[in-house]
Amino acid sequence: MVQLIVGRKGKGKTKQLLDKVNSEVKDIAGSIVYLDKSTKHMYELNNKVRLIDVSQYMIENSSEFIGFVCGILSQDHDLQQMYFDSFLKIAMLEGQDISGVVEKLSKVSEAFNVDFILSVSLDEAELPDSLKSRIIVSL
Repeated sequence: MVQLIVGRKGKGKTKQLLDKVNSEVKDIAGSIVYLDKSTKHMYELNNKVRLIDVSQYMIENSSEFIGFVCGILSQDHDLQQMYFDSFLKIAMLEGQDISGVVEKLSKVSEAFNVDFILSVSLDEAELPDSLKSRIIVSL
């Protein structure tokens, strides 16, 4: 399952994402990974959540990002959830259509039984209609 938290920059998406991951970690049997553009939120995350600073890995486009995510999945068979903060930035999708990447993530989600929760810096109205059903929070 792929879920979206959407809203313009500065609306509080990261706080929503952090609250969600920290509440989920108490009830989840497997592991959780949190991808971000820096380590800024390290101390706001439960210590059971693995934070990965994507900026350290020289990702240049969305295909490389999907490969990066699949590499993480291949290393942890207990992985149940992945959270993507600043999704447009870490997936190299700023100013681009995100539908194709979200669809690929959906296929990966089904194949490996992992949930993806994405923080997307776009208003709900800016999203393609095909993605609106995936929105869990709109700010």
